[in-house]
This record gives sequence, C-alpha cells and structure tokens, in this order.
Amino acid sequence: MRLLHTADWQIGMTRRFLEPEAQARFGAARVEAIRALGRLAQEQGCALVVVSGDVFESNHLTGQTVRRALEALRAVPVPVYLLPGNHDPLDAASVYRSDVFVRECPPHVHVLDTAGAREVAPGLELVAAPWESKHPGRDLVGEAVDLLPEGPAPDGVVRVVVGHGGVDDVDPRWRDAATIRTSSLAAALDEGRVHYVALGDRHSRTAVAGRQDIHYPGAPEPTRETEVDPGQVLVVDVDPGRAAGERVQVTPHAVATWRFLVLEREVDTDADLDALDAELGGLVDKDRTVLFLTLRGTVTVAQHARLEDLRERHRDHLGALVEREQHQQVVVVSDDDVWRELGLGGYLAAAVDEMQAQAQAQTPARAQASGEGLVVGRADDDESARDALSLLYRLSRSRS
Repeated sequence: MRLLHTADWQIGMTRRFLEPEAQARFGAARVEAIRALGRLAQEQGCALVVVSGDVFESNHLTGQTVRRALEALRAVPVPVYLLPGNHDPLDAASVYRSDVFVRECPPHVHVLDTAGAREVAPGLELVAAPWESKHPGRDLVGEAVDLLPEGPAPDGVVRVVVGHGGVDDVDPRWRDAATIRTSSLAAALDEGRVHYVALGDRHSRTAVAGRQDIHYPGAPEPTRETEVDPGQVLVVDVDPGRAAGERVQVTPHAVATWRFLVLEREVDTDADLDALDAELGGLVDKDRTVLFLTLRGTVTVAQHARLEDLRERHRDHLGALVEREQHQQVVVVSDDDVWRELGLGGYLAAAVDEMQAQAQAQTPARAQASGEGLVVGRADDDESARDALSLLYRLSRSRS
C-alpha cells in the first residue's frame, strides 16, 4: 500500500510581518500546494492522501477561502481524507459543518469525523483520532488505538493511524494532557496491531523516536523560521507482511515554493556592508523569501545611512524582511569628518552637535538599533538621536 502523508496546511493562515501583497501570494501558495501534492500523488502511484489535521487555520474563515481550498482539492486525482485538528476542531462552529463545505466538498474528499477504525478501501483501514475541541484534555490517538481489537491486524489488512498533536518523545514533560504517548504506539506497531502512524501538528519533518513508522511530515509550506525541514510531504509504502522494523518506507518530497531564511551577520566596515549587499542581492526567489536578519557591529553615521538604504532596497524585493528589535545590536558612532564634508551651518550644525551629544550618551546595554528608523513622538534618547543623525545625513547627501 502506498499513500501520501501530509498535514498542517493551515489554509487561511496570516502572518503579521507580511505586507498585504505578499500575504495574498503567501495564502495562494498554501492552496497551490494542494494541487502540487495531488500531482505528486498521481506520479508516485499513491492510493490516497491522508491529511493529519489542521487543514484550515481556524473554523472562522471566509467562504472564499474555503471554496478555493475545495477547488484545489477537486484537482487531486485520488481520495483525500481530512482529519480535524486543534486549529479546525469538529466543534459546533466547525468549518467541516459549514454550509459552504458541506455543499461544495468534492465527493472524493472525506472528513475523518469519528474516532476509531474506518475501512476506506479493500484491505485498508484508517484509525482516526479527530479533535472535537481545542482542548480535549486526553490522548486522543491512544484512545483511538485502544478501540481496536486485541492482537495483530487481520492478514491482508493495512492499518494506518491518523492523529494530531504533540508526542511525549518531543515534549517529555507532557505540558498538555492531550500529549500522545509514544510507548503505547510503539507497542501497537511492534505487535502488528497497526502499521503506520501518520501524525500532524509539528511543522518540522520528524521521525518520532527515530522510527520510520511514526512520522510528522511537517507543513507543506513553511510557517516560521524555527522549523526544520518544512515544505515537504511524505510518500509512505506499507507492507504488513514484513518484519516490524521493515514494514514502512518513507520518502520525503519537497513541494514548498516559499522559504524562511535566517541570517546573522557582523557589520563593522564598508567591506562588511559590501558583502551583505552582495549576499542579499544573490538570493534566489526573493519575492517568496522571508528573511529574518540579525545584525551586530559598530558603524559610523555614514555607514548607518548606507545600511538603511541597503535595507530599504532589498526589502522591496523580498517577501518580507524581518528585523526583531531585541535581536539587533548595531551601535552607531558619530564621525565629525562626515558633517564637516557636508558643510552644514547655522541651526542644522547646532542640531547635529546636540544629537551627537545625545547619541554618545548610550551605554553598551542600550546600544541596540531597533531597525525601525526615526519614530516621531518617541522620547529623546540615544537611539532616537542616532536615528535622527542617520536620517539627516541621508537627506543632506541627497540634496548635495
């Protein structure tokens, strides 16, 4: 039996750091990933697609968002089984019970809305553990497996558990009562009671406890910068006739079109700025790259102005450029030669002297640039002074 295992589509997801134009493309990519995995399922000869929870970002989405997902599902050429997860539980407001979903869901798309085993094809059972609320307070996957008859599955029957949530192998402190107990799943797998556990919730591709037969596929499109191996789906081959450790073969396939990239760089010299400019300029698929940039170093006012220009220019090409204030450690030091070259006089010269004095009042603990630039109305402090100096320098240069 060959199936395609995916999870955590989270159709309708928004990200605060995305501008409206980028957010629209980001949302469209999540829908297009459905079509991509459908094509892959056909190419790989998969009998079905299993989605292990969080198909939708929430139960409160527009009809347009739901319809676009259903239209993409219509293009998948094999049966698709959707499991309600913690983002889209099967509660009273469930998206799966909405008029739009009920009326327009394609006939080959099925919701795993009942706990326990369900025969979906001759010789194939899905053991479902749907979420009925956001806080079930118990191990739903363990309960679903406990509903099975004792002993190995009948000859010729493949049993696949479809569940959602964290496992104790990843979260050994069991911070949630709904944590899935790995030991009971391993026992059921070793006994042959079930043959593969298809999990969702963790957005990083993960083989639980190092086993091939308990897997998270990760999100098909990335959702945050801390994820490991996102943007994939799993083609899973299950042969119940083999020994316990050889029954399952998992092959990941990349489907993502977006990426989240983290860069940490030192900027102390013009050469450092040249290198940063070249590195950002060399990125591929910039409009689908969310860059988390952390900078450290000491620069002059002129170099800081150049750095601001560099940020603005590359930000326009990227899906997003994210610089979190608490991670930035760029200290700006004044350079008298810079201001003498500009030949400022009168009020402007006096203002520069005042801002330089304020900027030099910084302490090492506060020497962090926010990356947000000058903010009108912010209380005068060393950071405001450095931003003001940088802005004045850039404006003066543009007029000289």
